[in-house]
Amino acid sequence: MDWIEKMNDAITYIETHLTSEIKTETIAHRANMSLYHFQRMFAVMSGVSLAEYIRRRRMTLAVADLKAGEKIIDVALKYHYHSPTAFNRAFQSVHMVAPSLVKHGGVTLKSYQRLHFKMVVTGVESLDYRMEDKPAFRVVGSSIELFGDMADMSEPISQFWNILESSGKMARIKNLSPSEPLFEVMIPDEKTEEWQYLLGVATNTDTPEDLQTYVVGAYTWAIFKESGANLQDIQKDGGIGYRAIQEWLPTSGYEYADGPDIQVWLKNDETGAEYEFWLPVRKLTSSD
Repeated sequence: MDWIEKMNDAITYIETHLTSEIKTETIAHRANMSLYHFQRMFAVMSGVSLAEYIRRRRMTLAVADLKAGEKIIDVALKYHYHSPTAFNRAFQSVHMVAPSLVKHGGVTLKSYQRLHFKMVVTGVESLDYRMEDKPAFRVVGSSIELFGDMADMSEPISQFWNILESSGKMARIKNLSPSEPLFEVMIPDEKTEEWQYLLGVATNTDTPEDLQTYVVGAYTWAIFKESGANLQDIQKDGGIGYRAIQEWLPTSGYEYADGPDIQVWLKNDETGAEYEFWLPVRKLTSSD
């Protein structure tokens, strides 16, 4: 089973459990991926987070239930909202109207249909990459714990960068190994929706007390390079990482390995920006 089939199998599971409790780790397990990598793959390929997809599908079905005359509290419990208030908030986030207005008619509602993943020919622009087998190495820096879909984490990560810059900690991290670029390491927790974001440098020096060390395991990496006039230019529409997953991975003969995603900042100054996206991969086998 290739990874597109695995993703569609996960969608089938979601669709048959919309009125049951849905655990993200169960869905990821069906797709034979870590929780982090499944959520990342889903968001990149669908353009919406997993949690938002489930919410949209449930609220689409809830409209039919409300039109059929079911009580709001019963529909809320049916789709695993433990109070009418929580259900009302979710319903309005999707339809922009209160559920109480549905039975009266004349309101505009949204309908989100079941997703189906398929191979699409893309990639008019070239996508340059190289494959490298790297031994394990240490990254020393500062980290924060995050929770939920990675797509929702751009703001806390941006704030984290600002804190490191203003406190002088960023300069101290860079001085640990001045010739090395900055590494952004996204470290998933394989059992929960928590993950760690580490910003640091590759170094074998001793770790200062207020910093953390993470050992990146030995992996095969697909490495993609991107450059442009500035940071905003090269990260628009998800940057090279999204293109790597959307365009390269489906036909590469590889799948995600259970390792961290890494961004390596080679340059980010007045002369331009340049970085690499490292994707940990392993070859697909016939049994997959």
